[in-house]
Amino acid sequence: MNNKFNWIPEQIRRLIVVFTIFIITIWIVRVYVIPAELKESGVYRTSAINNELAHELHYAGNSSCAECHEDQYESKYSGYHKNLSCESCHGPGIKHIEDSDELLAAPTERKFCPSCHAYNISRPTGFPQINPQIHNPLKACIDCHDPHDPIPPEVPRNCSACHAQISRTKAISHHIMLKCEDCHDTPEQHKIKPRSIKPSKPMTREFCGKCHGKESEIKDAPKIELSSHESKYLCWQCHY
Repeated sequence: MNNKFNWIPEQIRRLIVVFTIFIITIWIVRVYVIPAELKESGVYRTSAINNELAHELHYAGNSSCAECHEDQYESKYSGYHKNLSCESCHGPGIKHIEDSDELLAAPTERKFCPSCHAYNISRPTGFPQINPQIHNPLKACIDCHDPHDPIPPEVPRNCSACHAQISRTKAISHHIMLKCEDCHDTPEQHKIKPRSIKPSKPMTREFCGKCHGKESEIKDAPKIELSSHESKYLCWQCHY
C-alpha cells in the first residue's frame, strides 16, 4: 500500500521530523528543566528581591543625613550640588548612622573635586571647569568653596572661564575682534546662576545685517542682500 505522504518531497519530510523533535525538546525543557521562578512574567523574580535584601547595606541615603545635619542639608538642597547625594563625596554612611563615632571623611584633597570640574571637552557648555594645575594650585578646593553650596568667591571675569571651547573657536574666526557682549546681552546674574539666567542671542536677521547688510557702513564685513539671501532662516542657523 502506498504511503499517503509520498507526495511530500523527502527533504521536506526530514525537515518536518527535525522541527517536530525541536518543538518537543523545547517543551520538555520548559516544563521539566527550567525552574519555576525563571518562568515568572513579572518585573522582578520573587527570589531577586530576597537576594537584594540579603546584601550587606553600605549606603544610608540623603534623608538619613538630614536628621542630624539639617543646616548642611538645607544648604546643599538649595545650592549647586542639590542633585548630588551626600555619600557621593563622603562615602558610604550606614556605619556612621549606626555609630556616630564612625566618622565620615571630608574630601579635602585637590584631586577629588577635579574629577568632576577639571576641564573636559565632553562636558556641557557652561559647566564649571578649571585647570587644576594653574587654578590656585597650593590650596584645597574647600578653602575657597563651600562644598555644600559652592558659590565661587568671585564671579568669572570673562566668558572663556565657562565657554572655553567657544572662545577658542572665536579666537581663530573673523569675529575675533568682537566682544561677546556685542552680540549677547549678558545679565550680571548669568555669572552667578548660568543655567537659570541665560544670555540672549540674535533673533532677527536685521541684527547681523547691521554689519553684513548691503547698507552697512562696516567696510571689511562681507555684504549680502538681506531680503533675498536665504530669507527664511536666521543667519546663525547656517553660519556658526
